[in-house]
Amino acid sequence: MSFPDTDHLTHDHVFLGPAHDRNARRTLWVVGLTAAMMVGEIMAGWLTGSMALLADGFHMATHAGALTAAALAYFYAKRHSSNRRFSFGTGKVGDLAGFASAMALGLIALGIAAESVMRLFQPVDVAFFEATWIAVLGLVVNVASAALLSGPHGHGHAHDHAHGHDRHHSHDHGRAHGIRDNNLRAAYVHVLADALTSVLAIVALLAGRYLGWVWLDPVMGVVGGLVIGRWSWVLLRDAAAVLLDTTDAAVADEVRDLVEGPGDARIVDLHVWRIGPEAHAGIVSVAGASGLDADAIRARLAPVHELAHLTVEFRPIRPA
Repeated sequence: MSFPDTDHLTHDHVFLGPAHDRNARRTLWVVGLTAAMMVGEIMAGWLTGSMALLADGFHMATHAGALTAAALAYFYAKRHSSNRRFSFGTGKVGDLAGFASAMALGLIALGIAAESVMRLFQPVDVAFFEATWIAVLGLVVNVASAALLSGPHGHGHAHDHAHGHDRHHSHDHGRAHGIRDNNLRAAYVHVLADALTSVLAIVALLAGRYLGWVWLDPVMGVVGGLVIGRWSWVLLRDAAAVLLDTTDAAVADEVRDLVEGPGDARIVDLHVWRIGPEAHAGIVSVAGASGLDADAIRARLAPVHELAHLTVEFRPIRPA
């Protein structure tokens, strides 16, 4: 049996998001800034004999490592985006990196809080003058890094997949469907965590130097640890939801409304999950009137621009 040409029905599985390359470049710049600050703090701590500066320098090293992992995730996802071993592409590599980064951030928060509690009961000498200036410099670096990572993420997008109908769309549904790059979010949260610790450190160091409130430094450490721990938990929750293929309720409700709205079809099985920063996959099993077919269902779902990969199963219902 000979088949007609089916090349026009095939499609790729590249769901990296339109801002992938730009986000990768931003992350590399932040890795460079963080590494430079890390080296500066460790050298300053060694030259001045300040244990506080040395500790903060090694603390920066953990952030530099996490940011490096984020940059490598962008590289890996791009390099293997067309590898057929990945059934739905490498769009979720960033979520995996984000989850690992959030775990590291949580451990950092725990370490900061634990060390701060210890210092409440066992105060240590602090080189207030040197530490304050280094903290200010660290804050400047973190603000610059945050500015690099917080630019536009490119929410407008279009998809082109030969699934039997034209899928070129670029519009706003007026509702949030959780379009976000968890890898970039993880890098951004690491930078925010550094900025927060710098601000708290500056306040505590100035109070210790001019008011004698040495106790404020560990108290600020506990506060910073709790806040960073909260950020880590939110990022862990969101990244885990993507990795576990959690149903996107907003997109699923929209699919259900479009398919069942006319009253001649009913969804009997529905799966909607994220496969990239701005892409979802959907498997829809529909029972409907005999005049309908799978192509008609796909046409109804054309406005759902989040569905970059759609599989439709149609079962005609015979009149009783």
